[in-house]
Amino acid sequence: MQPKMRIDKLVGGHALALSERLQAHRAQLFPPDARRELRKFTSGEVADLLGVKDAYLRKLDLEGKGPSPETRAGGRRYYSPGDILALRQTLEKGAKTPGTYLPGRREGDHLQVITVINFKGGSGKTTTAAHLAQKLALDGYRVLAIDLDPQASLSALHGVQPEFDLGDGGTIYDAIRYNDPLPIRGMIQKTYFTNLDLIPGNLELMEFEHDTPRALAERSGKFFFTRIGDALAEVESDYDVVVIDCPPQLGFLTMSALSAATAILVTVHPQMLDVMSMCQFLLMTSNLLGVVAEAGGDMDYDWMRYVITRYEPGDGPQNQMVSFMRSMFGDHVLNHSVLKSTAISDAGITKQTLYEVEKSAFTRATYERALESLNAVNGEIEGLVQAAWGRKGTS
Repeated sequence: MQPKMRIDKLVGGHALALSERLQAHRAQLFPPDARRELRKFTSGEVADLLGVKDAYLRKLDLEGKGPSPETRAGGRRYYSPGDILALRQTLEKGAKTPGTYLPGRREGDHLQVITVINFKGGSGKTTTAAHLAQKLALDGYRVLAIDLDPQASLSALHGVQPEFDLGDGGTIYDAIRYNDPLPIRGMIQKTYFTNLDLIPGNLELMEFEHDTPRALAERSGKFFFTRIGDALAEVESDYDVVVIDCPPQLGFLTMSALSAATAILVTVHPQMLDVMSMCQFLLMTSNLLGVVAEAGGDMDYDWMRYVITRYEPGDGPQNQMVSFMRSMFGDHVLNHSVLKSTAISDAGITKQTLYEVEKSAFTRATYERALESLNAVNGEIEGLVQAAWGRKGTS
């Protein structure tokens, strides 16, 4: 008879070994003395981002307007993320319509806080949040991404390994805890994406789930659902859009994020079991947020949308499920879907998104197909943001 093993010791040993291996993997990809940087973009990619012709960028360079690109073999021109922002600023000065190249908030526009949620893991929630935040930053918006998931996948995608990099706190928990909360500004980290800041996550976030019941019992946490919104108010003027990656559960963290939100994005994998799970999630959300609303929480949103993720157009049952959702929810389902793609999953192996990797690492058709689907989804969401500010776009 084999001796019994203590599961806490076994799991702890596995966790330690895995953490050390992940740290070694990160050190191999990004050495400790190296600063992670975003690749440079070709002039063609930049032209697409700005909505101008490549020849126009060349003309600006020849006239000495805006930043000078790096020229490589064959005369190909490359721009850094900072160069792209500088180009936007240059072009905005001569634009006939304000906001053409710098589309962020103007006087009177409210901060857009988009919570990305789903009850079930594997729906592409973090991937969707990361690509949305990065694309908005590339498009000229000032973006704050918040990792509210204790699993911290959004943080890992941006080069943060919580157990090594956040030993002394540094998550939003420090700003929303009940005892001696700290200013949220101290948790914000710059990323290698110009215009994109990050508040990383780690297991410490679970403390909020444990603290809140005690605070409620002591009547010191009556308005737990306002804590994220109150913290964001401290940096409200610094950003145009906040993207919150919520944990895959409907706990106090998620409810506080939903109360702070101006918009909700629900990721859905078009499989029957996933949709059934989402049904239970929606029922729970409705009931719990109804209680929050009765307690004074703000439940008014600019928009709420479902986004189909990991979609395979050639899969008959998936197509049936997408048609079913569109018949049920109508315009609340985004017109575009995020395709399932090896390009997106392979980029994740190196803790990168599709906006970061070199397209030469993939078959051209595979890369362009995946990028087109992501850009279409993110463009549709950007239209909703603009519409919320009373500008172009549809709500």
